[in-house]
Amino acid sequence: MKCDFILDTERFQRQGFPEAIYSLGKTEKQVIEIIANLIKKPNPIIATRVEKNLALKIKNKFKKSFYFDKAKIIVINPLKKNGKNYIAVITAGTSDIQTAEESAVTAESLGNNVERIYDVGVAGIHRLFKFNEKIKNASCVVVCAGMEGALASVVGGLISKVVIGVPTSTGYGTGKGGYSALLTMLNSCSPNVCVVNIDNGFGAGIIANIINKNR
Repeated sequence: MKCDFILDTERFQRQGFPEAIYSLGKTEKQVIEIIANLIKKPNPIIATRVEKNLALKIKNKFKKSFYFDKAKIIVINPLKKNGKNYIAVITAGTSDIQTAEESAVTAESLGNNVERIYDVGVAGIHRLFKFNEKIKNASCVVVCAGMEGALASVVGGLISKVVIGVPTSTGYGTGKGGYSALLTMLNSCSPNVCVVNIDNGFGAGIIANIINKNR
């Protein structure tokens, strides 16, 4: 019988981070079978976009799994946190937190310290300035913002570190599900801003992990 998947079991050794299990579009059986194969090695396992019903089944099957409901992530075999360096994860609004948590939990599961700074968007920009020192001292900064997505550029103009912009699908009509925020970040006047795809908290977490580990 033909198998539905071919796992990249050497990715952690090759790149320092595991192949993620993107749960959307997979059956519950497929997700559980993939985890059952990956768990044969002691590497971190990260499953993203995991809804609660599936999470309960995974936790019943794999007792050492952790479910982070805000991030919709399952983690098995997380790495121990090491060192004093940290990643700052910022959101413009409360509605951006799920994407931010996907980023933060991904980074933490790979052994990084994370400082969360939520709900400091440009409509009340004074809230951001209270965290100036914490942001400036981070190894890098992940900024999750929907609507017009301006916060990434603002943060980029305040610090000398890499800012990883994550446009989110938060917003109304012409925001086009995050497309407006994506274009704003791609056209940032702050040259230290790089951008991942809409709602791609996982990708931002991986990039932040690489930057933090190489400082």
